[in-house]
Amino acid sequence: MAHVRTYRTHVKTGNWNEDLCLEEDAKKEYLEKKARGELTAQKVDFLKQNILRPVELSVTKDGGLHFGDVVMLVNMGSENRECSAVCINADTNSLTKIPSPGIKAPCEISAGKVIQPCIRTAFIITSVDGSPEGSTLLFEQSFALKTTSDFAMGLYLTSDLRTFQKCAKKSRLQEVNVVDGVSFLSWWKIVHFDPQERLEYEGHPVPANVKVLVVHCKTNQALAVLGDQVLWTTYGKEYEVTAHTFLDSHKAERNNNHWVLCTSDPAGDGLMLLNRTEPAANSKELTQANPD
Repeated sequence: MAHVRTYRTHVKTGNWNEDLCLEEDAKKEYLEKKARGELTAQKVDFLKQNILRPVELSVTKDGGLHFGDVVMLVNMGSENRECSAVCINADTNSLTKIPSPGIKAPCEISAGKVIQPCIRTAFIITSVDGSPEGSTLLFEQSFALKTTSDFAMGLYLTSDLRTFQKCAKKSRLQEVNVVDGVSFLSWWKIVHFDPQERLEYEGHPVPANVKVLVVHCKTNQALAVLGDQVLWTTYGKEYEVTAHTFLDSHKAERNNNHWVLCTSDPAGDGLMLLNRTEPAANSKELTQANPD
């Protein structure tokens, strides 16, 4: 009798009813989340469809930058770092539906290797001293960099002195992010990239599509991209962005701090990035063309 089966193979054993209920509940929860668009894959698709929408950059006819211009901040890279642009590093946790779908503040930023004008990479040069929209931006003049006002919610590029609780994740240097509302922490200025010519260019119009420094007004630290600090983002591997001035042996800023504020080609041939990446020699000509 020891070898006689007491039940057949199809007989259900254990907590079979409980397991069946749990499986049905999990399937029901999955279908409900799918109907509401709350699955992780759906959130990622929704985020990318909106934040990667193309944006038309401003076209500068006189070669200079103006308040209200929509630009991209691009670093041309180096031997160990690819060309990259300042981007909103938003993930699914950054999404909000109130009052409308968009990015909630504060939100991290990074430097992406895909150079394309879209909501994620577009910034608007915004006045903080009462300068009217359309007026020329000058070297050493304070301004703010604001994201577009639709899905990006019009957030401002901001930085502050680093603390133990608030600093860049990888390098532990001064953090840079985008926040809601403008303040003195959101003030930046453009400085000529050559220290020997810096005083000569102060007060002159800032040319577009040339190498410059973007310096934080409060901390006097220059915006920088770190090629040795790689971030794993929703959009792939990108570089960390911080506010820190990197100096070489000649006390000049390194290429980590060199940025090009890119505009569109007037002829409609895309970015003027590759056509003009050297410091402008015609800043004084811009001054004569724009006496205001």
